[in-house]
Amino acid sequence: MAAPGSPAVEIEVDDQVVRVSNPDRVYFPDHGWTKLDLVQYYLAVGEPIVNALFERPCMLHRFPKGLAGDKVHQKKVPAGAPPWLETVSVHFPRFDRDVDELCVTSVAAVIWAVQMSTVEFHPWNSRRADVEKPDEWRIDLDPGQECDFATVQRVSHVVHEVLDELGATGFPKTSGGSGLHVYVRIPPEHGFTDVRRAALAFAREVERRSSEVTTTWWRKDRDPKKLFVDYNQNARDHTIAAAYSVRGFPDGRVSTPVEWGEIDDLDPHDFTIATVPDRFARLGDLHADIDDAVFDIAPLLQWAERDEADGAEPPADPER
Repeated sequence: MAAPGSPAVEIEVDDQVVRVSNPDRVYFPDHGWTKLDLVQYYLAVGEPIVNALFERPCMLHRFPKGLAGDKVHQKKVPAGAPPWLETVSVHFPRFDRDVDELCVTSVAAVIWAVQMSTVEFHPWNSRRADVEKPDEWRIDLDPGQECDFATVQRVSHVVHEVLDELGATGFPKTSGGSGLHVYVRIPPEHGFTDVRRAALAFAREVERRSSEVTTTWWRKDRDPKKLFVDYNQNARDHTIAAAYSVRGFPDGRVSTPVEWGEIDDLDPHDFTIATVPDRFARLGDLHADIDDAVFDIAPLLQWAERDEADGAEPPADPER
């Protein structure tokens, strides 16, 4: 640590030293938690947050003035980043430009990002070996404005049921907001378009089994009482908060891996930067084995072909 009275502290991690400025700046006003508290949280969950982000292009949600200030969505690693920081080049056709995004391979990279005022980490569902081939299928249970968490809990059982029938292993986590995410590891053999088609086919099957679910994309057409199974989170460059990522809420909530059996009794507000480290120390990383449970999406692509043959629309262009 730096000398007492210093406006900054130095954190030694992974044989690197990260200088953290403004350590006493309050980020989470509900509890008075500071930037240094955020650093200490990410150090406590270093292993699982690196596992969640490992070698994925990562968008950073930064709050340079704390949560009271504006949020910055940052893709490009800024000039002046330390030479040991790893990046991955991503091409954005709409702008015809290449951007070097953060590519986390160590806890030091996470702490560097927190020093840069990052609160939330939003990784791609593909890795740098081939950023155009996702290896993660994401199921986002996104409740409407008049849809309560009890609905999310009920629908999660339908999701689990369909996954079991497919022979797929789902790894659930709280979103850190009002919803629930389920991740399934897939082989990196398909492009974003096919993975999204597969995700929509799965969502439609869940919709057939639950009257509380919708797959209607446009918010103006969506029933606010229903839960949207958001297949769009599998589109290229669409990202959601990683497992163990803090969310930008005043109470310091965390997107937290959970077991299927505890979903009925959990309250997402209970998972914060103060409680998740102890939970991790007690239970370990509930997503630790995700790379060992790979599911081939071929059956879902067959469902997509069946639905489209019956007149269902394929996924719309997410850029439009």
